[in-house]
Amino acid sequence: MEEFKTWFFIGFDHIMDVQALDHTLFILALVVAYDSSQIKKIIFLVTAFTIGHSVTLAISALELISFNQKIIEFSIPLTIFLTALNNIVNRKESKKKFVSSNYIIGLVFGLIHGLGFANYLKALLFKGNIVFELFAFNVGIEIAQIILVFVFLFLSFLFSRFVFSKREDWILFVSALIMGISFMLISNAKFW
Repeated sequence: MEEFKTWFFIGFDHIMDVQALDHTLFILALVVAYDSSQIKKIIFLVTAFTIGHSVTLAISALELISFNQKIIEFSIPLTIFLTALNNIVNRKESKKKFVSSNYIIGLVFGLIHGLGFANYLKALLFKGNIVFELFAFNVGIEIAQIILVFVFLFLSFLFSRFVFSKREDWILFVSALIMGISFMLISNAKFW
């Protein structure tokens, strides 16, 4: 149980750490278009991201694949930028169509994000049961992401209720802010 707890908190801290800005921004970009009445959809969306993240994290940590880390470090903020841009472009689309495309975005971009953390995790793994360690790590990630989502939904409710007259304005504001921050991250992660 102690080993599970250790890996759980490594995953949990990976999300809650201030250094994990890219991860936080991506989660916020994924969920900003939703409100608290869509909590089931939000949890499925965050889980799709975790699944994508977990798959490439595992196969990369097991050294079944490898990628140029500079390209991955560039691609991660690019996925954040594109997700926020998708929110802005599609904020008036039918919710059903928008939700379906977001599941694909969460899963596919999760694959890219998983590659970003794999090098760090490789140094820690292989001291025990790797499947167990990755499972505990990913449970920690998922719980932290869900906490992050609930905090964001609460803030979203307050801002869209008391500051912004339309929900679309809130989506535009947050997505534009995320695009700006991710653009700075892209600029700092040049691979050429």
